[in-house]
Amino acid sequence: MNPIALNYKDYGTGCPMVILHGLFGSLDNWFSLAKAFADDHHVYLVDQRNHGQSPHTDSHTYSEMADDLFHFFQEHGLKDAVLIGHSMGGKVAMRFAAEHPELLSKLIVVDMGVKAYPVHHDLILRSMQAIDLPNVSSRKQAEEELARYISEQDVVQFLTKNIYRKKNEDSSAEYAWRFNLDRIAEDIEEMGMPIFNGSAVPTLFISGSQSRYVVPEDEKGIRELFPNAAFIYLPTGHWVHAEDPAGLVGAVKVFIAG
Repeated sequence: MNPIALNYKDYGTGCPMVILHGLFGSLDNWFSLAKAFADDHHVYLVDQRNHGQSPHTDSHTYSEMADDLFHFFQEHGLKDAVLIGHSMGGKVAMRFAAEHPELLSKLIVVDMGVKAYPVHHDLILRSMQAIDLPNVSSRKQAEEELARYISEQDVVQFLTKNIYRKKNEDSSAEYAWRFNLDRIAEDIEEMGMPIFNGSAVPTLFISGSQSRYVVPEDEKGIRELFPNAAFIYLPTGHWVHAEDPAGLVGAVKVFIAG
């Protein structure tokens, strides 16, 4: 496995903080929160492989994403960092903490646990693959076509944030997905795999009380792998950082302060 160079943006000065987005997301999803943390931290927002403006590859596994992140830490000389990961990014963060605990001071996992999750993105994947995106004339048309398959408007809006105008060699332009849709679809079962190895790094699990990714009954199993775990539930669904950014920022700052 060869790690890839990840696209990133950074803000502020101070102790390093690295933030990992979730499946179908990008670093742009965390822009406003990065600004909130930048008073006290040098914040790195990272596009993970096959997402955003990072390279598209022919595989998409947690092992590879953790290796990409280790390469990123080495490239930027990071240590004693705070690592935050949401959903898929939370699993990458947990794996990284198990493999490289010496590089972290704190770990924050947003709406993701250690258990196995059944594949439940089938409808989303089929819906995106059903759209002839190169022949879509506008972002609004793409939203309308997705809405024919997906009833949740917030999901439709989240997905269409990943559409951009791709320039062709003949100077024409067409709409395309920022993420590597076909590769993610091929490896989607990997995204539901459980976490087998934990870490003693102090860890905060921030979950949405209206989400089912983490429920209080999961805490015992999480603590078996992350013995220094703390838990907080905010009144949100799965996209905690979008639904209650102030609550998440406040919880993280209190946790980092000890």
